[in-house]
Amino acid sequence: MKFFIDSANLDEIKDLANQGIVDGVTTNPTLIAKEIKRTGKKMEEIIKEISIIVKGPISAEVLSNEYQGMIDEAVKLSKISKNIVVKIPMTQTGLMVVRSLKEMSIDTNVTLAFTPIQAVLAAKAGATYVSPFIGRIDDISNDGMKIIESIMKIFKNYGYDTKVIVASVRNPVHILKSLEYGADIATIPYNVFTQLIKHPLTDLGIKKFMEDYEKSKN
Repeated sequence: MKFFIDSANLDEIKDLANQGIVDGVTTNPTLIAKEIKRTGKKMEEIIKEISIIVKGPISAEVLSNEYQGMIDEAVKLSKISKNIVVKIPMTQTGLMVVRSLKEMSIDTNVTLAFTPIQAVLAAKAGATYVSPFIGRIDDISNDGMKIIESIMKIFKNYGYDTKVIVASVRNPVHILKSLEYGADIATIPYNVFTQLIKHPLTDLGIKKFMEDYEKSKN
């Protein structure tokens, strides 16, 4: 399974990229807005810098809700870098846009999917990726990971090429379940990435090793 970072923060992305554990990046308008406010840079500048830091897929989202507006934005975003993937919302118009962009050889990521049927529709429309938002499903007292389990089973049954990105990740358990269910990708916030790396027993083990070594010198 590939690990993407769900962030537009250039410092966070650089940090994890330097550790060699990031395969791609997903952004959204909220994340981009935060980085614009933090750095004063324009959206296009931020996306371009991200695409230089990480050579894998970089998802950047359209803002328009209209067909032609989405197409125009998608074409503009795709020209920023060859590794840009255009995020399109899971709507009727969005699916039409996905089909058109596939014909234009522009990769897409259908976002804000919440059911296996929506994921299937995205795949049938020709999406490169589909992003089920499992954390938001958990937020309404349902089991988001059951959606991933179902989607992976259906995609395997019918041989869909669309890759599944587990999105809206809240904790390491979501990552573990994603691995167990065979998800293609998980897109992970920076704070959850740090939780994946650390474990108290690792810290205790390092401390014990160092203490034992220091004792041997006496």
